[in-house]
Amino acid sequence: QVQPVESGGGLVQAGGSLRLSCAASGRAFINYAMGWFRQAPGKEREFVAAISRTGGNTYADSVKGRFTISRDNAKNTVYLQMNSLKPEDTAVYYCAARFEHGLGLSSFEYDYWGQGTQVTVSS
Repeated sequence: QVQPVESGGGLVQAGGSLRLSCAASGRAFINYAMGWFRQAPGKEREFVAAISRTGGNTYADSVKGRFTISRDNAKNTVYLQMNSLKPEDTAVYYCAARFEHGLGLSSFEYDYWGQGTQVTVSS
């Protein structure tokens, strides 16, 4: 199994950028597809981006063209580069892992979750 740990959140002005990192402790990171989700106050957790074992990826429409997901298997780490941030991107961002090859778009498809990192975008 793996244990994801997020970092890199913070406060940024609208239009700015942040890069989130998710370090996954444990063995065989390459066997896990990874995903990023977010949850804003009073809202349900929503899908942001996912990356397969081999680097295929997909994004929510709300972040497409602004966010980029990537992974470094040598470092057991997945990244979420967030550009052109908007106030509506404000949320707790969670990293998740699933022991499958394909992309998972729903939270129930993931087996392991991090504790989350806060991203706040001011207007």
